[in-house]
Amino acid sequence: MERLLELLKEVKEDVDFENEEALIDDHILDSFDILQIISTLNDEYDISIPATEIIPKNFNSAKAMLEMVERLQDE
Repeated sequence: MERLLELLKEVKEDVDFENEEALIDDHILDSFDILQIISTLNDEYDISIPATEIIPKNFNSAKAMLEMVERLQDE
């Protein structure tokens, strides 16, 4: 989780990724931020996030993103 938080801070440093749980629902992240996060996660964790996974539920919190990454790594 620590590495993920570092990566997210690189994308958008003024967001409290540790505690925020509605990054998409509260419009804290925009579509450009999401594209940057997807690219970063793909590169860092050697995964490919399919379009079907690009839904608010998977990006509303750092915890949700980590769960998605772990799930994709297991596939």
